[in-house]
Amino acid sequence: MQLQYQGSPFSDPGFSAPELQLSSLPPAVVSFKTWHALDDRERLSHAQGAFLALTQHLQLVGDDQRDLNPGSPMLLAQIRAARLRAQGLLGNMAAIMTALGLPIPPEEDTLGVVPFGASAFERKCRGYVVTREYGHWTDRAVRDLALLKAKYPG
Repeated sequence: MQLQYQGSPFSDPGFSAPELQLSSLPPAVVSFKTWHALDDRERLSHAQGAFLALTQHLQLVGDDQRDLNPGSPMLLAQIRAARLRAQGLLGNMAAIMTALGLPIPPEEDTLGVVPFGASAFERKCRGYVVTREYGHWTDRAVRDLALLKAKYPG
């Protein structure tokens, strides 16, 4: 989601709010030492859970942005595309786990109860956090998959 559609402070140059988090969305950022110590099952389970949560959260963000920015078809298309990519990564994680003989965690409703009376600013904050974490999780998945590919060549 492009921050330019959200107005100030989101569209301000250099905007960053790492302290904003959602309890229903696991953060991707971990120390290198912690990440490196994960075993295959933990690494894939974390990613699988994150992409499950992201598909649900990106649906909510898309719904929010349809209301907040109805005249921005490019933004809405970007959110739909991100959700499809998250679903694809979720499927890839499950396929890899199956190939490695690892259990696939059951799908769950990660959003829980969503407050439908959220203000426009709260929905913009939610969208910011979801898209930021989507980017972080995508980067982490690339590292995770590269590590697994090196470990299991061919």
